Amino acid sequence: MANGMLVGDGSWNLKVFVTDLQTERCLRVRGDVHIGGVMLRLAEELNVPMNWSDHALWWPAKNMWLTRTRSTLDQYGVQADAFLHFTPMHKTLRVQLPDLRYLDCRVDFSIKTFNAVINLCKELGIRHPEELSLCKPLEPCHLKSNYKEMQAKKHHRYEMNGNNIPPDTNTFIANHSPTGSTHSLDKTFPPFLCAPVSSSKSQNSTPISSPIRSNTWKNDSYKMNGNHTTNGHNISLELLNGSTDTALAHSPAVPTHEARSKLVKPKSLVERARMNVAWLDSSLSIMEQGVKEFDTLRLRFKFYSFYDLNARLDAVRINQLYEQAKWQILNEEIDCTEEEALMFAALQVQVTLQAGVPQLIEDSTNLSAADDDIDAALTDLEFSLEGSHIHSPVDITQVPELSDYLRFLKPKRFTLKAYKRFWFTCKDLQLHLYKNHQDSKTNSPVYEINLRGCEVTPDVNLSQSKFGIKLEVPSADGMSEMWIRCDTEEQYAKWMAACRLASKGRSLADSSFEAETRSIAAFLQMQRAAPAPAINPASLDITPEDYVPSRFTKKLKGKLVQRILEAHANVKSLSSVDAKMNYIKAWQSLPDFGVSLFVVKLVGHKKEELLGVASNRLMRMDINTGDHIKIWRFNTVKAWNVNWEVKQMMVQFEDSSIVFSVLSADCKVIHEFIGGYIFLSMRSKDSNQSLNEELYHKLTSGWV
Repeated sequence: MANGMLVGDGSWNLKVFVTDLQTERCLRVRGDVHIGGVMLRLAEELNVPMNWSDHALWWPAKNMWLTRTRSTLDQYGVQADAFLHFTPMHKTLRVQLPDLRYLDCRVDFSIKTFNAVINLCKELGIRHPEELSLCKPLEPCHLKSNYKEMQAKKHHRYEMNGNNIPPDTNTFIANHSPTGSTHSLDKTFPPFLCAPVSSSKSQNSTPISSPIRSNTWKNDSYKMNGNHTTNGHNISLELLNGSTDTALAHSPAVPTHEARSKLVKPKSLVERARMNVAWLDSSLSIMEQGVKEFDTLRLRFKFYSFYDLNARLDAVRINQLYEQAKWQILNEEIDCTEEEALMFAALQVQVTLQAGVPQLIEDSTNLSAADDDIDAALTDLEFSLEGSHIHSPVDITQVPELSDYLRFLKPKRFTLKAYKRFWFTCKDLQLHLYKNHQDSKTNSPVYEINLRGCEVTPDVNLSQSKFGIKLEVPSADGMSEMWIRCDTEEQYAKWMAACRLASKGRSLADSSFEAETRSIAAFLQMQRAAPAPAINPASLDITPEDYVPSRFTKKLKGKLVQRILEAHANVKSLSSVDAKMNYIKAWQSLPDFGVSLFVVKLVGHKKEELLGVASNRLMRMDINTGDHIKIWRFNTVKAWNVNWEVKQMMVQFEDSSIVFSVLSADCKVIHEFIGGYIFLSMRSKDSNQSLNEELYHKLTSGWV
């Protein structure tokens, strides 16, 4: 007889290690005992007066939580050889914020990472947590080789030592191995055949449609604490009595030496692509991905689709977004010109100068008519859903047209690389080029360009009065490159705005055209150096490396501070939050903004290529130059599917499909990016909408 059970009645001994007490217990159980019953008996047997409500059973050998308390040991597959841990679900995690400060948090290690991020953002006061995620800190070695090569070396090392391979952040581990995922936006599309992850019993996959349906927020919360220090870089939320807005809406001008030294700097497009290896799997718990208590993870904005940025409601979110943008630019994770770098530095100086000044925050939805062009442009422009299904009202009573003399170059057709002057007209997403104004009335155009779905890149150098627009237009052979040269700033602002809107399928009748034009003009104005600084350079102690990317500090050595302060004269009147918002908007205007890169190999191709994922499109790119080979808009996606066994992904579009393997990260990472952006594009303008967690997981998790 043992614990009320007869020996030989099918019962067996279950070993459980209690992590809080560092002690082991042996319970006599049968396979039909429920998980909740095991925990209750264990608590009674321990007879220790403490609250066990936050504890759950963890199975280290299977790398899984046994959180379904009504399921039996048999249903989980727990047998006599199992060794379980009875451990708290909430554990201390060291989180690095986008401003590089560290925060010790109590995080639930047993729920999906996506839900853990939601809870964390609630505590930090960050709205729209679906835009953020957790990632592991990177080291220089991660940029030196692709993920698959690193995995092969790791497997070899552990096999030589006779050890089991530990769970890894970027290894897809399903609690129920699927036959694959069929994420379809068209139920008539036949499923892509996918193999199971392992030889365990698999479930049948079913198509996933994409209804726009709301769900309620979960109200799970937890305590957070931190080690308070006087240097302003570590935060104690308990000492702040929960007033996170005060602490996190402003950041130190300079991070700690530890945080700065741990930044890894990519030196090529391939190294930028390898940085995406660090993202955690949103559909798995933190514990399932090899993260232990007291480990460090980074909280970052993962999806570059920032919805409803509001100065009154988003002080913390705007500041952390500004900080992430700042460190991307300083760390050269995104390219910018010299003039743009000085403009970013000027805005950063203004943020620093305004740090100790009381700020008057206006409701961004109620700005007065007297606001300057920059503020008005920020208000009118949609910060969030570029390429979304939500458009501004269109005036259908007339079809406006833009026309002027511009210069044109098509490198693939002209043997001499010289611009030729044409009369341009833009109407209904079409660009027509005529020999002269008179020809436009009588003759057919020399060139006719459909701007829908094209890529628009600025090619501007203010000091040389160069106002260029690079167009990459979809064609049967891939992307055709074309260049337009404007004569003046005003001309450039109008035509750039027209091209940008047309690329998203929006005509000149769209009410946002004027706002886009003003925003582009304001962006150029901010880059113009003032005749003299607004403040004395000797009165401001600036370390150039903290304000400008290193490649410019070397080039402008000796006169950099003077140049920064000349640029600062353009933004000297901005408040702290306006300077941050302008910084974010300028960051969004950079050609490479919001493109997450992956090294891939397309099936049937020998060479490695880059695949870029942005908020509204996929881009096949040259691995050396970054030139676009082919672009697919998400609104043409019919399905995206994964074969987990061979780690191949297929994306089907209306007119074609691609199958590829991902070399720089696990295919689950790019799967999440695609599903995540499609999920974000479904957000509506209803400010009271709730986050549909179920739909997010359907689109990103990889199985039903």
